[in-house]
Amino acid sequence: MPAFINRMIRMNLWLRLLAVLITSRFRAAIEPPGGLSVLNFRVWPHDLDPSIHMNNGRYLTIMDLGRLDIMLRTDLWRTVLKEGWTPIASAVAIRYRRELELFQKFTLHTRIVCWDETMVVMEQTFVIEGGPRSGQTAAQALFKGGLYDRKQGAFVAMATLMKSVGVTTASPEPTPDVAAFLRTDAEMKQTARSA
Repeated sequence: MPAFINRMIRMNLWLRLLAVLITSRFRAAIEPPGGLSVLNFRVWPHDLDPSIHMNNGRYLTIMDLGRLDIMLRTDLWRTVLKEGWTPIASAVAIRYRRELELFQKFTLHTRIVCWDETMVVMEQTFVIEGGPRSGQTAAQALFKGGLYDRKQGAFVAMATLMKSVGVTTASPEPTPDVAAFLRTDAEMKQTARSA
């Protein structure tokens, strides 16, 4: 791929990141765990794969922005910066249902669904906006991750994170699809350890 195209792609990803950083200041705070982040996007030419619809990897990149929005609008980012914690992805499962075509508007909905001692699970859904398919789900994903404290060499306790954003309740019970996702992740970890 020509270097100038690579630069354009990287620049657009930075522009999307800057847009989330700037606009988060003007949108309402998100109250976890049930609060919902909704971000608006459009499919641009650099998002496409050879089949002329949004590249499957681009979904994962845009999902990062939804999780960032949650961090910003719960005010968790202040503690993360102060402590020097690093966000780490542990597992992702995504189901593609309908294609996102060139110039299609879509929204990304992100919410926390449950957590354990050190990891949170978020649901992230791509919703088509406008046109005859408006309101339909293009893709739905489950994400598992946490914040890593490099000084301590360990993941930050989820109780500490939740307390910093005002959550003192226990985690909601995983729904059947989330429980299946967590079982699969655990099985894959076990298989990797024994390989």
